[in-house]
Amino acid sequence: MSQAPDHGPDHWHRRLIVATPVLLILTVSGLVLVDLVGGSGLTWVPLLATGPALAATTSGPRAVLGVGLLATVLGVGLGLRGGAPDGELAIALAALLVITLACAVTSALRGRRERVLAAVRSVAEAAQHALLQPVPATVGPFQVAVRYSAAAAEARIGGDLYALVSTPYGVRLIVGDVRGKGLPAVGTAALVLGVFREAAHDEPDLLEVVARIERSLARNLGGDDFVTAVVAGYPRDGQLEVVNCGHASPLLVRDRVVVPVEPDRPAPPLGLRALSGETPALHVLPFTDGDQLLLYTDGVTEARNHHREFYPLAEGLERHTCDSPTDTVTALHGELQAHVGGRLHDDAALLLLRMPPRTRASLEGAGNPATGHAEPAMERLPDPGLSSRLSPRGTPC
Repeated sequence: MSQAPDHGPDHWHRRLIVATPVLLILTVSGLVLVDLVGGSGLTWVPLLATGPALAATTSGPRAVLGVGLLATVLGVGLGLRGGAPDGELAIALAALLVITLACAVTSALRGRRERVLAAVRSVAEAAQHALLQPVPATVGPFQVAVRYSAAAAEARIGGDLYALVSTPYGVRLIVGDVRGKGLPAVGTAALVLGVFREAAHDEPDLLEVVARIERSLARNLGGDDFVTAVVAGYPRDGQLEVVNCGHASPLLVRDRVVVPVEPDRPAPPLGLRALSGETPALHVLPFTDGDQLLLYTDGVTEARNHHREFYPLAEGLERHTCDSPTDTVTALHGELQAHVGGRLHDDAALLLLRMPPRTRASLEGAGNPATGHAEPAMERLPDPGLSSRLSPRGTPC
């Protein structure tokens, strides 16, 4: 699974750690030089406390005490050289020592918090891999690429969800978005993914997979909670089944032409069927050589720049579509981050499927994804709902 570029808090913290020794040397050297040139006695000695204060931001207690000891020795030297009264010098040095001790305690507490945070992050990463399992570059007949970014960078996981599994009934996948944020959203995402992975292997009918998720959510969610999702399956060569439950429409790419895949009949989000009484419909989509399908969450399309303009995903997909799903998704994610100024404010997921071109011989020898038996090659099926300009050829990166 692709990971977001490292521009978060960890990145800047590492840069600060590298820069701190240089800042310490420049600060202490500058103060000593000013005092030597000006001969001002105790005037600059209290400012030597900036040394241990800076050290406390990135270093351990021992390093802070070492810097404080050095600052004290320099303070004694500067005070004696400037002819400062003994009483005043003693007070200045005592203040310097107290500040050093306080900085050492602060450094110890910071180190403890960092260790706790590292442990929490390791648990979050383990939870992420358990919930959002890494997707291989090839699943069944498809080339696949995934990019996921949680709005809470420290947590690493959020309310967006995705899964892609190979089953006896063909490749099946889900992309969804849980209402809300935080741990409740993560718990709901875990519930949806668990039910989907089990039902995808058990149910021959894709609508039954969706129905099992709906029943599980109806038992476990509150009245105001719901999940928008797109569930898709590839039961036979050349056809993709799509069930949209209140989610953003996937984008079909054929010969660099991007077309939204609108549901035949609008359906409510998962968890709200009992309130509306409406059931989702199965949309059958021709999907053959060179075709690509992008599924995403609203964290992508609702991302705004400083002018409050939404990110134009369809236009970005037209610009960056190529024969490598990984390159396409990476380019989209980079452009999305540039659009918002570097930090997303909502969870965002991108999942791109591509059917690589195959020869007629490989098509004739390929098995049905659902049965494993060989079938004759299928001709490309027209879809009256799509543009007649669409063709099966892809575009190299």
